[in-house]
Amino acid sequence: MKKLMTVILALVFVGAILSFTVTYTVRFNETAVVTTFGKAGEGSIKNDAGLYLKWFYPIQRVTKYDKRLRVVETRSETQLTRDEFQIIVESFITYRVSDPLVFYQRFGNAGERAEDHYARAEDVIRDRLRSALGEVSKFSMGELFTPERGASRLGDLEDQVLTQVSGEGGLGEYGITPLGIGISRVRLPEATTSAVIQRMGAGRDKLSKELEAGGQAEVRRTVSKARSDADRIREFTNRRAQEIIARGDMESVPYLEAQAANQELAVFLQQIELLRNAMAKRMTLILSTEDFGMNIFSQDVMRELEAGRLPSPGGDPTRPGAPSSQGTGE
Repeated sequence: MKKLMTVILALVFVGAILSFTVTYTVRFNETAVVTTFGKAGEGSIKNDAGLYLKWFYPIQRVTKYDKRLRVVETRSETQLTRDEFQIIVESFITYRVSDPLVFYQRFGNAGERAEDHYARAEDVIRDRLRSALGEVSKFSMGELFTPERGASRLGDLEDQVLTQVSGEGGLGEYGITPLGIGISRVRLPEATTSAVIQRMGAGRDKLSKELEAGGQAEVRRTVSKARSDADRIREFTNRRAQEIIARGDMESVPYLEAQAANQELAVFLQQIELLRNAMAKRMTLILSTEDFGMNIFSQDVMRELEAGRLPSPGGDPTRPGAPSSQGTGE
């Protein structure tokens, strides 16, 4: 009984080993390439998930490739823009193994494991991506980097790099389909940074000079217009003043004729006008008792009034040399 159990266990063990060597499974996210004596043909590809039979090794061998997206990043690469600025670009590419048979035929000699094939393929992808990044030379620095939202052409650069990688003689010949290109980082070398700063400074200086020149031109236009307006107003006022003077002269002719007919009256009226203008303000007049109507302010008359007597009408209060008195009026 013990020997029978040993034989059964041995048969089970041998069967497990045989089943492992003659079967394989394919997952839903995998594609298998079955080679016979290292050769793969059209019927070697298994895309459907499930359990399959094969000849034991070394007659047949199975290599499985992941059908999901893979990402390859590139190291920093120095590129020259169209306006001769150096920039350091870091990028990445996403790809998928679209033709496992061609992929195996291209990279199967890199080793027995699928990881070895991927490593060799990604070296090729990096070389092609670095070469395609030469498309940077078709864009200026201002086109790639701008403060305006949505105005940057980085997206156009990524599309052109993807076209270069996918075009004739590209990754399609290796059974690889590139799905997307991304610019993950852009840096400026120190020399380029200094050049950019200098150019920005020169741009600001130019803009400042343009604004200053525009301001000066506007000042000149404003001053010129103001002078022109002033000359036009002055000319108008002078013309209007001449018209008023001429009209006044015409209207004054009858009055001048009347004054010419009676010159003494005209002189008297002028004197009255002079007195009216002069006495419009507070003033002090000094008069003599010899003037008409001022004799009542003589000292003789004042003494008689103080004595309680009326001055004699026949008196001589206005004799020559009599003292004068002062009067104040407004």
